[in-house]
Amino acid sequence: MELRICFRVREPRDVDLVLGQGMLTAGWNAHKLNAPGKFLVSAPEHDIPRRARAYLVTDEMVAVTAARHSLIPRELDEISRNAMVNVSPQSPGFQPKYENAGNSPESPEDILWRALCAAPEEGLEIGDLMRITGMSRSPLYRYLQSLAGEGRAYQVRPRPVACPESR
Repeated sequence: MELRICFRVREPRDVDLVLGQGMLTAGWNAHKLNAPGKFLVSAPEHDIPRRARAYLVTDEMVAVTAARHSLIPRELDEISRNAMVNVSPQSPGFQPKYENAGNSPESPEDILWRALCAAPEEGLEIGDLMRITGMSRSPLYRYLQSLAGEGRAYQVRPRPVACPESR
């Protein structure tokens, strides 16, 4: 499949250079795009020139959105739950389960919160929190960041604990 994307070009002749011979005369006027982020897509299923727009999504915007959606409780379907139970330590991508996985319907986030509330004043190591919850490093850091943003947890260099008034 041939796919070509063309943002604004300075010279009309550059349209044919980027999108292919004859595209300028066919109406693909990329030299007339008038705003940042506007572009044209040429592909077999895109045979009529239509403007599109790309938007800048910063790391901060992604982090805020991820933190907001990480707080939404999600239930795994039966197939996914069974797949987690049947993973062996030799399997690629194996992650240890949190300590009471078989006895409790608690989510890893609930277990993390309990661990933070029970943490000593010097906090807990990230490795310990990963082992207790079964969470991998990135989701654990994202969730800790959202707790800190809500004022429910803070970091005791270099270890996180729950805020005393939130316990």
